[in-house]
Amino acid sequence: MKGLVPAVEAHNVTRRLLILLALVAGLAVACGLTWAIKWQRGIDTLRQNAAVRVNRTTSALKATLDRYESLPYLLAGHPLVQDVLADPTPAGVDRANRYLVDMNAHARATATYIIKADGLCIAASNWSQPDSFVGVEYRFRPYFDDAVKVGSGRFFGIGTISHDPGYYISQAVYRDGKMVGVAVVKLNLEWFQGVDATDPLLVTDTHGVIFLSSVPAWKYHTIRPLSGEVEASIFQTQQYAQQPIAALPVTVERKLEGDAQIVRVGGGRYAPRYLETRRALGEPDWHLITLASLDPVVSDARNATIITGFGYVLLCLFAFYWRMRRARVREMIRSRALLQQAYAELNERVAERTADLSEANEQLQKEVAERTRAEQELRAAHDELIQASKLAALGQMAAGITHELNQPLAALRSFSDNTRVLLARGDQASAQDNLEAIGALTERMGKITNQLKLFVGRARPRSARTLVPRALRNVVALLQPRLQHVSFAVTLTDAALVLPLTTSFTDLRLDGLEQDHPALVATCDELRFEQVLINLVGNALDAVAGIASPRIGIDIDAQPESLSFIVHDNGPGIPDDVLPRLFEPFFTTKEMGQGLGLGLAISSSIARDAGGSLTARNGADGGAMFVLTLRRARTSSTASVSAGAST
Repeated sequence: MKGLVPAVEAHNVTRRLLILLALVAGLAVACGLTWAIKWQRGIDTLRQNAAVRVNRTTSALKATLDRYESLPYLLAGHPLVQDVLADPTPAGVDRANRYLVDMNAHARATATYIIKADGLCIAASNWSQPDSFVGVEYRFRPYFDDAVKVGSGRFFGIGTISHDPGYYISQAVYRDGKMVGVAVVKLNLEWFQGVDATDPLLVTDTHGVIFLSSVPAWKYHTIRPLSGEVEASIFQTQQYAQQPIAALPVTVERKLEGDAQIVRVGGGRYAPRYLETRRALGEPDWHLITLASLDPVVSDARNATIITGFGYVLLCLFAFYWRMRRARVREMIRSRALLQQAYAELNERVAERTADLSEANEQLQKEVAERTRAEQELRAAHDELIQASKLAALGQMAAGITHELNQPLAALRSFSDNTRVLLARGDQASAQDNLEAIGALTERMGKITNQLKLFVGRARPRSARTLVPRALRNVVALLQPRLQHVSFAVTLTDAALVLPLTTSFTDLRLDGLEQDHPALVATCDELRFEQVLINLVGNALDAVAGIASPRIGIDIDAQPESLSFIVHDNGPGIPDDVLPRLFEPFFTTKEMGQGLGLGLAISSSIARDAGGSLTARNGADGGAMFVLTLRRARTSSTASVSAGAST
């Protein structure tokens, strides 16, 4: 018995290995058959589509060539052409040039010209252009030689004057039975290589040189090696303008029935593979070749093989599951008896557990009551916290209104004092202007009280626009009393116009700036924009107070999409420990009663709401620098300036 157990186990292991090998072999056979069938079907479909495509493309090219086939013949039979070739007088040449221009325009050919029997071109449709063919000798061209010998010629090559490739059709011109010259029509076939170019499309000449290709890198390559004699002939006739003609790296992998074969273009195992189909045009002796990529066929065959493999594996897994399920049913029957025995034991344990749960339930009810009481206390504390927050927000709003009204109130006092003096002098016009300014300031103060609602969380529209020069003029007018003894300048650098502009305080009316720069518009509410500049310039004035030569400047960097306003001074700068807290509400470094610490906080909030930013740093030469960046509004003037700069 001891020796029998290992033998049975070894037999079971061998049996399982044989089953596994049979399943793997079946998987390989199923995948191989699927690949072969799908590959063959894909190749057949690809061949049918390629045959339709090559026939359609060949017919289109042949129809184009046939449409112009009779044009040189008609040209050669015209009396004007025969007369000017027999006797090229200046008047006759001029009439011939104009006739060729008219014929070429109506026929929609590339060029039409006539050549004397000695090979010299005497008239052409491009006679008035810099690349005129008139006066050029063409005896070396095969189409001229063929027309002289057999009466007509066909040739494709690159022009020696225009350097443009074209198809040349020539016809001998006779007068009184004597050959007096050759008429030539040139056609540009470059359009053909873009027709139906979903896959590579090639046209080769009689030597196998590719002269039309939907893949530009393949042009002027050959599909087969050229002999030395053929290379010398191509070089002598300048057929391809001395272009280096190299062999295209094409490897034939498999020949199919008919005129199709599978080729690989390029070197290496990952070079793309194509189904090559070719057709002969007849006259001229050209061949049209289409290359259909095999990637879709390979992809379909691979996907079908993968699906077959997964299906085979799923089928095997289903069989394995069915076998395991039968074993499990037998196991369940055997376990049912054990379950009934365990059920009796479970009833006893349930009774014991029920007693424990009753005790735990009483404890849980006590905890629920305590948590309910704690939640009520938390809700009451939360209501008190909300009320306290409302009072704090109300205090911040009142402080903000006080801070923002200080500047207009100071300006009102200055304008009022000036008005009294002007009235005493009898200067009614100036007094009237001051009263209008006072009215504008009161309106501004009303707007400030509404604008400061943003500080307590109310949203503002972002579509407002501000004409920057007008806003600067308003800011300077408001701060004029404090700017009297400060060197103040505004510098504009527009990236589109590359035109720097600097203006000092004495001529800061900015009228010229507003007229010359109508596109200098920021995306921000005008009052809020002025409010930020007033805060920044006011802080700069406080910083330079007591400085021997105080200087304050505003540098405007106008980019196509943004406007940056850099307010800088020559004051003592910002301490390093103050910079991180500079934009916190109620944080200030001024003496008690001189500031509330809300100006920069409000300014930063305005910049963010307008889609911009406000930052601060110390300048390299000392002093503080505040950079306000806003989005530049797109206007018709902005668009025209940008277009002019780009051209």
